[in-house]
Amino acid sequence: MSISPTTTRSIRAKIALVPALSLGLLGGSVAMAAPAQANYDGHDDRHGCTVKPLDPKDLRGKWVDFRIKVDCDGKDGKKAVHIRQLRYEDEKGPRRTDDFLGRSHFFEHIKKSDDAKIIHSVDKVRNLDHRGAEEVYHLVSFRVQKDNGHWSDWTEWKKSDVVEIRR
Repeated sequence: MSISPTTTRSIRAKIALVPALSLGLLGGSVAMAAPAQANYDGHDDRHGCTVKPLDPKDLRGKWVDFRIKVDCDGKDGKKAVHIRQLRYEDEKGPRRTDDFLGRSHFFEHIKKSDDAKIIHSVDKVRNLDHRGAEEVYHLVSFRVQKDNGHWSDWTEWKKSDVVEIRR
């Protein structure tokens, strides 16, 4: 029994069509996801409030200020902002497991007339590398409570830039 050339081409054409369709479907989902990522500017908005992790600031010695900027528009009255923060020492290399330094929670009460606030979260960074410099960063996530008592959902975690701290 032999297979005719037309049947062989037909099967080959069908087999070639599967990856092409898969790539087309994948490309379509990537195109759908792209606009959400394109507008990312480092912070989310919840009930008119934004929270942004600022670059850590070296306070000399072992102390670092992991600063957070909180800004709410004054349109909706009083608000409470609940911020959670995670602090890390950045590790390079193949195993790349960053060292956890600590966590904090902050509650800020914002009035209509308040300007943007900077929260100072000072932490001691021990010498984990034993080589002199440490690279540190922090993550923040937040939610907002309007004066009606309802809390928003938590935002995704936002990361500051990694900053080198000299010893």
